[in-house]
Amino acid sequence: MALRDQLRILVVDDMSTSRGLLTQALDAMGIRQVGYAVDGPSALQILENTPVHLVISDYNMPGMDGLQLLHAMRTNARTKGLGFILITGRADREIIETGKRLGMNNFIKKPFAPQDLKTCIEAVVGRL
Repeated sequence: MALRDQLRILVVDDMSTSRGLLTQALDAMGIRQVGYAVDGPSALQILENTPVHLVISDYNMPGMDGLQLLHAMRTNARTKGLGFILITGRADREIIETGKRLGMNNFIKKPFAPQDLKTCIEAVVGRL
């Protein structure tokens, strides 16, 4: 069975359009086990009950941004080992360095092409 058939991903983004674009890109790659959350707190709640391999999270979200979500995941024994990709429209040095320090596995800058997303994911989980 191919990795893409087993891979479970949680997409976290407050914008339905962005979630849709990500879900479509993942579907085009053959990744079918994709869930979503509309914000950081609901993502953490989902992760408590639903195991995934990878979280792909937007940076800019109200209440809890992507880096705060990453920090919460890395300080929880159940979620600390999950892959984490940050998506941001402004990949400035401070955001990326903070993400790396918190244990971010990779990041991608908006807007992105589906192939760029695939390359980004493969750098974390292996060849799809």
